[in-house]
Amino acid sequence: ADVGAAALTGVGLFTPILMLITAFAMLCGSGGAPRAAIAMGRGDNKTAEKIMANCFTLLLILAVVLTAVFYLAAPSLLVLFGASANTLPFALDYARIYVLGSVFVLIVLGMNPFVTTQGFAAFSMLTTVIGAVCNIILDPIFIFVLNMGVKGAATATIISQAVGALWVLKFLTGKRTKLKLRAKDMPLQRRIILPCLALGVPTFVMIATESILSISFNSSLARYGGDLAVGAMTIITSVSQLLSMPLQGICQGGQPLMSFNFGAGKTDRVTVSYTHLRAHETD
Repeated sequence: ADVGAAALTGVGLFTPILMLITAFAMLCGSGGAPRAAIAMGRGDNKTAEKIMANCFTLLLILAVVLTAVFYLAAPSLLVLFGASANTLPFALDYARIYVLGSVFVLIVLGMNPFVTTQGFAAFSMLTTVIGAVCNIILDPIFIFVLNMGVKGAATATIISQAVGALWVLKFLTGKRTKLKLRAKDMPLQRRIILPCLALGVPTFVMIATESILSISFNSSLARYGGDLAVGAMTIITSVSQLLSMPLQGICQGGQPLMSFNFGAGKTDRVTVSYTHLRAHETD
């Protein structure tokens, strides 16, 4: 109880780094999955498999780079984000453990959209549910039973993400999948990966911008409101995510359908015009 507020603030200070890791994952996921859906709509599953495999390779490369950069730069970055002498140890403990397992986070966030793209929305949802349930179960065990505190919270999160990553990879290499993740398709090809990155840039910029805003909020709150103000902002951010998630779910659910029909040349299914709306009102 005597360290709860400081620990919460320390974890909250890691949010900008978490957002940046998410941004790089979505650069591949939100850019590659629609491209794969377009290829599937054209009946070209081979190209779709190459797109998926190239994105997986890029995720692994990003995992190595981001792990090295954020692990080494974590102390300086956290101070820049507003960490005080009281909260820095907690923030650093959480950050370094989480960053070491960032490869699992990147795989879950970057490859799960390829499951949804194939029409397995329920399986894709289970990826998130399984990770969340594991985290809820492991958190009290690592934090209280094993007395690991913030380190336990980070460890529980990473183990949960590892379970989710294995779940996704098992599906994408199994029998049920329509697009199979193959080693022969993994070498990066410019003609494959560059269009994916071009499509993923808007999502990357949007999330990265949110990270910059979070840095601005936290640093200002730490200066003028202290550690408790930063901790309060952490709670507010969590609540705001509950409000934005339904909208993100609608967008993520519609994107594979629109991409597939666009690739199939059935643009009438994905185009909304004044005429379509008036016809719908008449019906």
